[in-house]
Amino acid sequence: MDDTKALRKKLSALKAEHRQLDEKIAGLMDFGPYNQLEVQRLKRRKLALKDEIIRIDDRLLPDIIA
Repeated sequence: MDDTKALRKKLSALKAEHRQLDEKIAGLMDFGPYNQLEVQRLKRRKLALKDEIIRIDDRLLPDIIA
């Protein structure tokens, strides 16, 4: 039970960070010239977060074949 609660808390934090990165990337790209390396680094981090979010989702909701 505690493991599930901890996973849900971590999942929430990861989703929040993912949204923040999305907003930061959009902000950098909207205002004039931007540092492509910085945007690329942020996008890479965002993809890593998405992968981790999916892994945690899979642990919380296992694929049950009925």
